[in-house]
Amino acid sequence: MIDKSKITQLIEDKLSEDQFIVDLEVTPSNQIKVSLDSENGITIDHCVQISRLVEGSLDREEEDFELQVASAGLGQPLKVYRQYVKNIGQEMEVVLKTGEKLSGELKSVDQDGFELETVKREKVEGHKKKQLITRLHRIAFDEAKTVKNIIKF
Repeated sequence: MIDKSKITQLIEDKLSEDQFIVDLEVTPSNQIKVSLDSENGITIDHCVQISRLVEGSLDREEEDFELQVASAGLGQPLKVYRQYVKNIGQEMEVVLKTGEKLSGELKSVDQDGFELETVKREKVEGHKKKQLITRLHRIAFDEAKTVKNIIKF
């Protein structure tokens, strides 16, 4: 089987400081799936460079494999800490493990979790109309089932 740590080290040595690996999977059938991201975005040229690097470092005669290199998609859930940092100030949809859904702005991130600011119309005692209520939710990484960007056009 192909060594995942060898591929990880190979890719990390080639990436610039603002680029990072989001996910790297090597299946028992030797499918290699690499997902990359960057503070400035990943272009197809970056994916091609990494694909050629990995392809050139492995010997198909020794072990056949399938290789996919892609950028982390906008609609995909965040997986690594650096993706959270990159998305501070962005609108996010969070599904908690309890099933509750929250939508709001990602305000801050630390090693334990993140803060999401939500704005919602709620009935407030003493007012006839619903009022806009802003809340700051502190969410630990292990409490969130998925965290995705809200894409607006």
